[in-house]
Amino acid sequence: MKRSARYYDAIYAAAGKDYAKEARAIRSIVAARKRSAGDALLDVACGTGAHLAHLRSWFDVEGLDVSSEMLEVAAARCPDVPLHRADMRDFDLPRRFDAVICLFSAIGYCTTLADLRRAVNAMARHAAPGGIVIIEKWLGPDEFNSGRIDLVVVDEPELKVARLNTTSVDGSVSRLHMQYLAGTPEGIEHFCEDIALGLFTRDQYAAAMSDAGLSATFEPNGFAGRGLFVCDKPLDMEAR
Repeated sequence: MKRSARYYDAIYAAAGKDYAKEARAIRSIVAARKRSAGDALLDVACGTGAHLAHLRSWFDVEGLDVSSEMLEVAAARCPDVPLHRADMRDFDLPRRFDAVICLFSAIGYCTTLADLRRAVNAMARHAAPGGIVIIEKWLGPDEFNSGRIDLVVVDEPELKVARLNTTSVDGSVSRLHMQYLAGTPEGIEHFCEDIALGLFTRDQYAAAMSDAGLSATFEPNGFAGRGLFVCDKPLDMEAR
């Protein structure tokens, strides 16, 4: 998502995504579930830092993403927040967190079951004993609609964007082909991006969490109707 990073926030604002509301929900979940004593939070696949901008009001936050372009936007939004460029499957940070979150179905960028398990293990490893891990899942194999066409339009005074995408399925991977037409006072550009997201069942997610030593509960709706896993890390489980 290199070229689209500069338009990302405007596109999802036009689509109605409410980061402030989601951040408040995360705050409530953490307050209700965590048993560790601190307030450190890590946002895995933090993207442009839109959640972090709100979560920083209540937590000692850090962010992590594999995209340098996304992190550049996040750094401008949250200049004093530590941001790490790393892959969710094998990141290794020097501290542990009371809450580790992975939202907006970013876990779907793990396209194989082995990668899913690696990512969940990495998140569990970075959670403090008594902390929680929150993962918003991507659609399952019976939920994803192949052949769907979607359109999002941004119509701001100095920014016009049309993002049109089609969908397909390749085995256990969903594919989104996105075409962008974007106009600013500097000019108009057209480009394409292809995104591959793994299609995993609820049981496969749950098994990965259990094998990582986490005790998971599932909220069917989550933030976007895809479901949210809230996982407890036992107090007697060492921070590995």
